[in-house]
Amino acid sequence: MSIIQSLLLGIVQGITEFLPVSSSGHLAILQNIFHIETNGSMLFDIMLHIGTLIAVFIVYYKDIWRMILETFRMIGTVFANIRIFFLNRIHKTAFHYKKIINNNYRKFVILILVSTVPTGIIGILGKDLVEMASGTLLIPGICLWITGVLLMIADLTPDSRKMPRQVTYREGLLIGIAQGLATLPGLSRSGTTIAVCLMLGLERKFAVKYSFILSIPAVLGAAVLEIGDVIAEPMAMSEFGIYAAGMAAAAVVGYVCIKTMLVAVKNKKFSYFSYYCFAAGALAVAGRFFMG
Repeated sequence: MSIIQSLLLGIVQGITEFLPVSSSGHLAILQNIFHIETNGSMLFDIMLHIGTLIAVFIVYYKDIWRMILETFRMIGTVFANIRIFFLNRIHKTAFHYKKIINNNYRKFVILILVSTVPTGIIGILGKDLVEMASGTLLIPGICLWITGVLLMIADLTPDSRKMPRQVTYREGLLIGIAQGLATLPGLSRSGTTIAVCLMLGLERKFAVKYSFILSIPAVLGAAVLEIGDVIAEPMAMSEFGIYAAGMAAAAVVGYVCIKTMLVAVKNKKFSYFSYYCFAAGALAVAGRFFMG
């Protein structure tokens, strides 16, 4: 793979990871059409996703930092409650337990954890299916059509005001299932999760934040699962430099696209992306039959 191809795939990753048009679908289509061989492709795929994670951290660093702090504070509250439990039992006191989830950020942390569980299960069980689906143009094409339908539904969904405190854990599970299913190439992760968030009544700006921050444990978890295979793959230092160029491109372009998504969701402009998904899906399906 040349550095130009790496930059191209990095730009595509940055655009399609955050704009609701499916990064995996476009990467699969590009690699099928142009016969791009990434050799140590697993590492390259991980590095592209890390590039987009960098963009998420830059845009939402205040929220992420607060969530990290609240996680440690929740752990502290748990230990404080354990201490109160033993004090009450041993000394027959009646100290009140401290509330663990007492603000939106703490609830958001728990919701992210709840959503990550079904994503991880589906990702592990469906790994072989996803790899098989990436080797053809047909499945990405069909999934792009499904993405287009979801985006149109999202635009038609009435505005709501749900914030973390009002979101139930059952709804968190549903969002996680949606993200897990979106590992199929062509089914946009951001488009699917944001659409489901909106259909469940989440406030529009929060739906985008939920979707993008939810991608962090999913991507990091996938990277950890693949690390053994990545280490086993032989790779020259020159290839690593080429991969790093693609990662940097994904990060820069991803930052711009997150900002674009916030505007698109707020102004209900998903329909433009849905038209694109329908067209790209049609081209992919046609390519499957004409290119063989």
